[in-house]
Amino acid sequence: MAGRLTDLDLLVTFLEIYRGGSLTSAATRRGLTQPAVSGQLTKLEKELGAPLFVRGSRGVTPTPRADDLARRVGRHLDQLRTALDPEGTLDGTVRIGGAAEFMTVRGLPALAPLTRRGLRFEVTFGLAADLLDALRNGRLDVVLSSVRPGAGFTATPLTDEEFVLVGPPLLARTVDQDLLAEDPARALEHLPLVAYDSDLPILRRYWRSEFGKRPRNTVAVTVPDLRAVLAAVIAGAGVSALPRYIAEPALAAGSVEQLHHPEVPPLNTLYVVTRGTPAKATEAVAEHLISRDWGVL
Repeated sequence: MAGRLTDLDLLVTFLEIYRGGSLTSAATRRGLTQPAVSGQLTKLEKELGAPLFVRGSRGVTPTPRADDLARRVGRHLDQLRTALDPEGTLDGTVRIGGAAEFMTVRGLPALAPLTRRGLRFEVTFGLAADLLDALRNGRLDVVLSSVRPGAGFTATPLTDEEFVLVGPPLLARTVDQDLLAEDPARALEHLPLVAYDSDLPILRRYWRSEFGKRPRNTVAVTVPDLRAVLAAVIAGAGVSALPRYIAEPALAAGSVEQLHHPEVPPLNTLYVVTRGTPAKATEAVAEHLISRDWGVL
């Protein structure tokens, strides 16, 4: 019996790594040290005779063997934990809003474990100002906001987005590196921009933060989705400033290059925002998100 319980413990740890994408997040959720989690994973891989994850600098990537194991054991482990901990069940629908890109890439995967505890979500995509207005008027319960709201809201810092200036390799080769070190805004001025909005909110923020001025570059493409911005940059339409979590796969693949390397990376804080006295389900969502180890995105 002890051996079976030990195997169950290894599977629980495996599932936390699989769902969280890193040993660090699994250690936090399990209340263990990272070496302990790493040791449990190594033991399980040895028992199965196959690797379950490929380790990388920004987390782990599951192997096909891990995908298959998660499909087979995930639902059963969730049901077992619910049966042993009735207080862990949740009920209700939470209306949550956030930027489409963040919610798609990071937010919804982070919320998925709560659906296994019985919670339901209605998700709204939009700009921070519109979402906060919907929260104020009672149409949303919680918002993941890229701007700090004013009075009347409860805002808790969630994580920081790091922004990187990227362009396709061919355009990167046209940048004078000596001039870039001396006057970066001038060195980059000939490059067309791919913008998220006609007001250039992200690009203007990057230029002001790093160069102390507005961009004077021409705008080649304007598209209201950061994933589409990246696609246009990869295709050679221009350059843009993007959150690292959006640009990282293309950077790793060599499809784009980082054009500017500031001494201190420009960051933007994301907030979990509620209003009034949240319902139990909304409070559980906020606590779940805030307790997660996001790192710098």
